[in-house]
Amino acid sequence: MASQPNRKISAAVVREDGERKQRLLDRAFSFAFKGLVYAQIWEDPVVDMEALAIEPGNRIATIASGGCNVFSYLVADPAQIVAVDLNTAHVALNNLKRVAIQRLPDHASLRRFFADADSATNIADYRAFVRPHLDETSRRYWEGRDLAGRRRINGFAHGLYRRGLLGSFIGLAHLIARMHRIDPREFLEATTVEEQRLIFETKFAPFFDRKFIRWITDQRSSLFGLGIPPAQYDALADGRPMADVLRRRLEKLTCDFPLGDNYFAWQAFGRGYDKRAAASLPPYLQAAHYAAVRDRADRVTMAHANMTDMLAEAEAASFDRYVFLDAQDWMSDAQLAALWGQVTRTARPGARVLFRTAAEPSLLPGRLPADLLRRWDYRAAESRDYTRRDRSAIYGGVHLYILKD
Repeated sequence: MASQPNRKISAAVVREDGERKQRLLDRAFSFAFKGLVYAQIWEDPVVDMEALAIEPGNRIATIASGGCNVFSYLVADPAQIVAVDLNTAHVALNNLKRVAIQRLPDHASLRRFFADADSATNIADYRAFVRPHLDETSRRYWEGRDLAGRRRINGFAHGLYRRGLLGSFIGLAHLIARMHRIDPREFLEATTVEEQRLIFETKFAPFFDRKFIRWITDQRSSLFGLGIPPAQYDALADGRPMADVLRRRLEKLTCDFPLGDNYFAWQAFGRGYDKRAAASLPPYLQAAHYAAVRDRADRVTMAHANMTDMLAEAEAASFDRYVFLDAQDWMSDAQLAALWGQVTRTARPGARVLFRTAAEPSLLPGRLPADLLRRWDYRAAESRDYTRRDRSAIYGGVHLYILKD
């Protein structure tokens, strides 16, 4: 019988009213999603914080994922962040981050633990500073073994960002590229945006014209490693060859932002963060924010839960900001209506909702009941600008809705 965590993920992903092939693919994704997927979240927290306009005293409801954005939001001084996730590995990672932020002795040790994430000293620090304060469930997870028989905590000694579903996917992509005589790490040698574009146009763009690449990316299971289930794959493709879609997204990642300012590009091409002192990092790992994030880390509450269920148990008018990542791409119309019904009930005046979609347009018009949708003001121009500036480059749209008076 499926475990409780698996049942929660399956309930969110599997389209029970779909055709048999759809259900089989959905269940395959659900199985792949049960372990660690994102060691790093792939939504730009700088764009998030600008769009959310977080004010001191705000309460935020968000999906946790890898936790980078959860703890980065603390820079804006909210009163509380309630982070939920259906994936037990993500819950354990967020709990580990919270305790490590609070208990590691200084910023240098925090940076070594989560930015470098490749030192045996991290394991000693875990035992001395983190383990005594970690909840039992998270401790069992990190001291347990993965499918390869490795203790999970040792990932912080050997390169955490090479692990998890996404880390493995990026590693496989590097391997396939090298088999075609393309070294993705060559991109990290670029010193200007012009050099970045030259590398993209001469090395990366032609890669997507190869027959094997076009065939493999046309398989819905090919993007499981990006955390993209079959339903979201269809929205991302939108009737186009997936190789063409991925080429355009990669072009944005490689050409639209200076390499030194984009840690998402470093993760994609270097499988980790830039180790230089002035390197681009998520806000929660930056030295300038260390004291504030450490002192406010206890404002983060983690829950292994569905967002709709968590909100259903909350009081009316009790949240100011909501972040759904791309989870709505997975949802049926009924699930969307249930979620937004709870959002509208729990929203305080001026509440803001931020989410991303694989396709460019907002998915709410025509799918959300009209009486719910009319309560919210879609900021179309701002949303287009946030989409343009999202350094992760993987999403078609970043969308902002604000509760009307």
